[in-house]
Amino acid sequence: MTTPRRIIIDTDPGQDDAVAILLALASPELEVLGITAVAGNVPLPLTQKNARIICEIAGRTDIPVFAGCDAPLVRKLVTAEHVHGKTGLDGPALPDPTMPLQDRHAVDFLIETLRTEPEGSVTLCPLGPLTNIATALRRAPDIAPRIREIVLMGGAYFEVGNITPSAEFNIYVDPEAAAIVFGAGVPLVVMPLDVTHKALTSPARVRRFREMGTRPGRMVAEWTDFFERFDREKYGAEGAPLHDPCVIAWLLNPDLFLGRHINVEIETEGRFTTGMTVADWWRVSDRAPNALFMRDLDADGFFDLLAERIARL
Repeated sequence: MTTPRRIIIDTDPGQDDAVAILLALASPELEVLGITAVAGNVPLPLTQKNARIICEIAGRTDIPVFAGCDAPLVRKLVTAEHVHGKTGLDGPALPDPTMPLQDRHAVDFLIETLRTEPEGSVTLCPLGPLTNIATALRRAPDIAPRIREIVLMGGAYFEVGNITPSAEFNIYVDPEAAAIVFGAGVPLVVMPLDVTHKALTSPARVRRFREMGTRPGRMVAEWTDFFERFDREKYGAEGAPLHDPCVIAWLLNPDLFLGRHINVEIETEGRFTTGMTVADWWRVSDRAPNALFMRDLDADGFFDLLAERIARL
């Protein structure tokens, strides 16, 4: 087996974040150096708590969890309790975590890790607003060339917005942070709504998790049961899109995805379009490509991978 890919997961759990974290922790191809929490789906006290709960569900209390930024760079925090519930992990009853929260701030952990690990050896995996990552890049610009890649969930093109008519939630919450990350010159892989909305649950797909007979499998099924109700009502779909696990799935099997290397800019000043990812899919501008922007997904292959790995926990 090749050396595991070393990653840091930056997250605001969120049921789909939770599934992404479980997928990463179940995969020997990945070494999770730490989990950094950011305010997003719910406020920071809940996201850092949820990250620790998820590690305990996976039996991985060795993973250090750090609390990061509790608000966007310049804006008031917008949250998504209407999707994820008051705790962010509504659905099953969950005990408080017993594993400790690390003393260091998440941004300090990001900077110190990227400065001390071999250059080009660490991949960042943001699953929520990009505040922690942007703050680290702004405070320590020398870390940018040391990052192997940033693989993130955020944005949209053909699917447009899910929090406003033109913006996806993660980018909308902190567009200034997103603009810093997209302009940092770091290799980017982007999982927009265009691809994550194809990672759609169904009764048969959820049943596979429920029938595993394990706590992680049951949690995935129960989180999905709760999460689905919003998307069924909003989109009229059979199930719910598992957005954030697409980030981890790409690391494990990029052949599941199709996309293009294009230019993506972040709108920060639009009257109706703040937070929009202006993706030059048809390459009509003269702006240089800065992101591998995904559009398609082998959904059956994705759920096969997810089920096979969650069953290991």
